[in-house]
Amino acid sequence: MDLLRFSTAGSVDDGKSTLIGRLLYDTKSIFEDQLEAVEDASNRRGEGYVNLALLTDGLRAEREQNITIDVAYRYFATPKRKFIIADTPGHIQYTRNMVTGASTAELAIILIDARNGVLTQSKRHGFISSLLGIPHILVAVNKMDLVDWSEAAYDEITGEYTDFAEKLGVDDLSFIPISALLGDNVVDPSANMPWYKGSTLLHHLEHVNVGAHRNLVDFRFPVQYVIRPDQDYRGYAGRISSGTIRPGEEIVVLPSRKTTTIASIETFDGALEEATAGDSISITTTEELDISRGDMIVRPGNLPNADTEIDATICWTSDEPMQPNTQYWLRQTTRETKAFISRIVYKIDVDTLHRDEVSQFELNDIGRVHLTTAAPIFFDRYAMNRETGSFILIDPHTQNTVAAGMIRSAVRTVEDLPAEEPETDIRPVSPDVVWETWNIDLAEREQRNGHKASVIWFTGLSGSGKSSIARQLERRLWGSGVQTMLLDGDQVRHGINGDLGFAPEDRTENIRRIGELSSLFFRQGSVVLCTFVSPFRADRERARGLVPEGRFIEVFVDTPLEECEKRDVKGLYARARRGEIAHMTGISSPYEAPENPEVRVETVGREPDEVVAELMVRLRDLGVIA
Repeated sequence: MDLLRFSTAGSVDDGKSTLIGRLLYDTKSIFEDQLEAVEDASNRRGEGYVNLALLTDGLRAEREQNITIDVAYRYFATPKRKFIIADTPGHIQYTRNMVTGASTAELAIILIDARNGVLTQSKRHGFISSLLGIPHILVAVNKMDLVDWSEAAYDEITGEYTDFAEKLGVDDLSFIPISALLGDNVVDPSANMPWYKGSTLLHHLEHVNVGAHRNLVDFRFPVQYVIRPDQDYRGYAGRISSGTIRPGEEIVVLPSRKTTTIASIETFDGALEEATAGDSISITTTEELDISRGDMIVRPGNLPNADTEIDATICWTSDEPMQPNTQYWLRQTTRETKAFISRIVYKIDVDTLHRDEVSQFELNDIGRVHLTTAAPIFFDRYAMNRETGSFILIDPHTQNTVAAGMIRSAVRTVEDLPAEEPETDIRPVSPDVVWETWNIDLAEREQRNGHKASVIWFTGLSGSGKSSIARQLERRLWGSGVQTMLLDGDQVRHGINGDLGFAPEDRTENIRRIGELSSLFFRQGSVVLCTFVSPFRADRERARGLVPEGRFIEVFVDTPLEECEKRDVKGLYARARRGEIAHMTGISSPYEAPENPEVRVETVGREPDEVVAELMVRLRDLGVIA
């Protein structure tokens, strides 16, 4: 039986706690002593009915004020599914509590009082639910009994909220008219609303498909504990964040990048032939490696991002205002490192969705920041993996959690790159430009294409054979069903980079533009083949940094200068030696050969098809193609 985690949210007194109490009561998930205690409390308050909200409002302050303050978690089950409910507070003052409760939810119920319609807080909770990546949002229009079961009132609310949700990009939005107090359309269909033909709330919860949004592709196993009872056993314990794994599969350990093979997968109940996301396991390996808490075990051909510059959305949860450039502890999966907020990009006005420039965040503020960490963290974008894409910030002095964050990407704007060569003229990024996330993410495109995206970067002297090899390789890949894009130096120079010469600064700008262009084609799921001399290591490394780690394959076409001159059908080398061409790589301008390319090929005495066959084997070994 599968499990659904869902949260409830809404404005104050919209009936969240009453709804949960009704679900627990009607599904017979309440013990007799609990029901008796609620009945006694209701009688003492002088209420003429059993106040089911008291089942979840556990704090004395909540009972006295008749509001939810803390997050209350409740468990119940039906024959079809198990449920964990997070009852979150509605008041703006407790936004941080709402974020905490909804952070693990797979579905959010947003209650709207039919008398009041769509309020600012209703939109706030919809925005936060969307921000947290909750794939299913159910709007329960409550207290329909107080508007005489009016279909018109219901239609007005659904229309207004649908228009708002379109701005958030919500994939699955549903509406159900209910009366939590009387039980209409909660567990049983309502006889008071014959105009409503949809399912009840419980039926919707029992049948919503949540498994489709779980990441079962990218294997991520953060190591939590090393089990070493004796000299003969070493196991690595933790919870699988995403993906699946079987004994016999090859793995790589981050950050050491040591590779080995899974020997066994073990649990308290015995060994497993396969483990999947959410399983708590201990694995053993065929080789004994130095692995410790905070390391991450993944597949060699499917690596997460690794960076010290992080672009993230955060919710500030501390009573103390944010202090930029103040040191915090960043905890992500089982890894912990020092970090500071290097830049506040903007704060989001959750009422209007406007972006405001601010110098600090205060309690319950939500916005976008850049963080710098002392050591690299291994992550996926939150939109792709909620487990590895989330983190918290901790005050090192008080040990209080001051912020919860969702990783958008690594910080990879040109202005953030280190100036490895001060003489290079790098074009700055306009300060008025704000990066926007992709409408269709890379994982979806890769799933449709049936292969991983990558950038294959051919570098070598002019005449080395880069273009010939890349063209044949593209034809082979295309014939295998791989979506490709070939970017050739001459073609690009005739078009997008026609304004550039061959001076060192122009060469750098040429590769910068190509790097950005290749990353765009990469993001739409292609295998991008780039054939450029790209003589400077720093320029190639900048291009590498624009795509996730493990997705940039540098191919060094290692052909001696003498051989390149023999092949010079364009006569460029001869003209350069006569002084007719300035800045000719290999003659009057240096070429910095790759130090550690993923692939190195020699072309002397070999036909292009022979080299391409070798490349196909290497690309399979690297996990670029199947």
